[in-house]
Amino acid sequence: MTIFDRNCRACPRLAGFLDDVNERYPDYYCRPVPPFGAPDARFLIVGLAPGMHGANRSGRPFTGDHAGILLYQMLHKYGFSTCEHSEAVNDGLELIDCRITNAVKCLPPDNKPVGAEINTCNRFLANELQTLPPGSVVVALGGIAHRAIVKAMELRQADYRFAHAALHDLGQFRVLDSYHCSRYNTNTRRLTEAMFDAIFAEVRALLDK
Repeated sequence: MTIFDRNCRACPRLAGFLDDVNERYPDYYCRPVPPFGAPDARFLIVGLAPGMHGANRSGRPFTGDHAGILLYQMLHKYGFSTCEHSEAVNDGLELIDCRITNAVKCLPPDNKPVGAEINTCNRFLANELQTLPPGSVVVALGGIAHRAIVKAMELRQADYRFAHAALHDLGQFRVLDSYHCSRYNTNTRRLTEAMFDAIFAEVRALLDK
């Protein structure tokens, strides 16, 4: 059961874009970004896609860009990470009972994957979700990640609507929705630190029950 393919080039637009970015930034990772964290984790975070100068540069989800700042702070605060800062793949940071993945594993132009690309990559997410132990909690960062999870579980979108702080029981695991911790959302205060903190407090409580 494959949850990741480092050599995947199934989406022509994304593969071509990665080639172009690699020419401009030859030191960047510029490949599909693998999930990061404990293989037997009960807590899975699903983001949208790698950021240009974050995961696409470093090769690790939410590492090296603005979106990772608040995320790793909260992971550390609630005991899911050994460090509150994620700088590079060799910084020694480890996740505890937690794994981070993306709905789309490759950097998309303008941070916007198209529907066909989300659908093509969905098989990897579907396989990864099947590895979660019973009682797990999945945090969906944004509507696209949420809908990708619902699709991966072959459920009806109409039965599981995205809303910040909404909790959905998908049987095998529960999904907790959050606005994405992007620079735009935090700068406009669509997502505040207190709102994001509450998400992680709920995850901790759900897992500790």
